[in-house]
Amino acid sequence: MAAAGIQLHPACRVRQEGFGLLFYDSRGPRLLFAETGELLPVDFFDQPRSRQELPAGLTAPQQNRLQTFITKLLERGFLREQPVC
Repeated sequence: MAAAGIQLHPACRVRQEGFGLLFYDSRGPRLLFAETGELLPVDFFDQPRSRQELPAGLTAPQQNRLQTFITKLLERGFLREQPVC
């Protein structure tokens, strides 16, 4: 069985802003303003990743904050889970 990974939903787009990331869902349309600063690069969700895979060099509180954020993105439909090859 293949492991599940996360990736940006095909109907969603993300762009870098001064405060962090702006997510746009064309199915809604819905916006999500994420005050991530520079913790996540804009292309982080371009390819499937495990839920535990985060950028290197983060502190434990930053990792926890991003894990919570990823869970919220999944719940709101901006991200989707799919098998990772």
